[in-house]
Amino acid sequence: MNKPSILVYNRISSPVINDLEKDFNLSYFTDLEGLDNPDFKEALEKAEGIINVELEVNEKLLSHAPNLKVVCNVSVGYDNLDIEALTKRNIMATNTPGVLTDTTADAIFSILLGTARRIPELDQYVKNGEWTKVLPEEKFGTDVHHKTLGIIGMGRIGQAIAKRARFGFDMNILYYNRSHKPEAEDQYEAEFVSFDELLRRSDFVCLMTPLTNETRHLMNREAFQKMKNEGIFINGSRGETVDEKALIEALEAGEIKAAGLDVFQQEPVDKDNPLLHMENVVTTPHLGSSTHENELNMSRLAEKHLRAALQGKQPKHLINEETAPS
Repeated sequence: MNKPSILVYNRISSPVINDLEKDFNLSYFTDLEGLDNPDFKEALEKAEGIINVELEVNEKLLSHAPNLKVVCNVSVGYDNLDIEALTKRNIMATNTPGVLTDTTADAIFSILLGTARRIPELDQYVKNGEWTKVLPEEKFGTDVHHKTLGIIGMGRIGQAIAKRARFGFDMNILYYNRSHKPEAEDQYEAEFVSFDELLRRSDFVCLMTPLTNETRHLMNREAFQKMKNEGIFINGSRGETVDEKALIEALEAGEIKAAGLDVFQQEPVDKDNPLLHMENVVTTPHLGSSTHENELNMSRLAEKHLRAALQGKQPKHLINEETAPS
């Protein structure tokens, strides 16, 4: 009996790859490959399923994938997928929400703490041999406890961040979302406010929205000007939700105090990006869910989605429900 062909793209946990190889003809590629690679193109033409990290699945790619039935993202985000094009071809698309919630919330809150207390800067201060006396006042950080945290996007991860802030640091929680989240209001005493009010009242503004046409450049120059001058901005969503030029201008003008960024408009970041040369900016390499344990859990979930779809069943986290098997 012939095994179905699948294409695996980018970082998938080795145990999952080993399991998939038992039941599928598996072709593995990295982000160094593309349609100009004849091996990739040939594998794509045969593939019934794709399990991937950050593969751009668009009209051009799909035109070379006549047998494709499912694309499984190993991430909660799916802005790399052209859902309309997939749906038109009756190709299922899945993601991996839930499994990465706590890991990502840990990461984003640690970036908030590191930015407020200037941890990366002071780490280098010690390692460079500059710590020769009592820490000077100009190196002092900002308290986090009992401050006001404004969360833009109160989804699973936003609520997990609110939990850490409320119960770990006695923070007051404001949130802006497309709809009310009664569970967040009940559990974390979160207050639903307008976008502008959140910006004005928050000591920390944490952006956790998905990337959509409505959220692209949501944080622009006008938004930064509404923040407190002592306010700290954290982005754990997507780079395109922020107008980076406006952020740079706000930081240079002292309109906000600092920023902690896990995502950028261009990834990896250009070495000449001014954000990389500002002491009041903490940068991390889109590390949100990047732990060994979570990577395996996400890969396992994507594997389950792939197997279900290729068995003619509906995967648990199907994005385009119109494509569900009847």
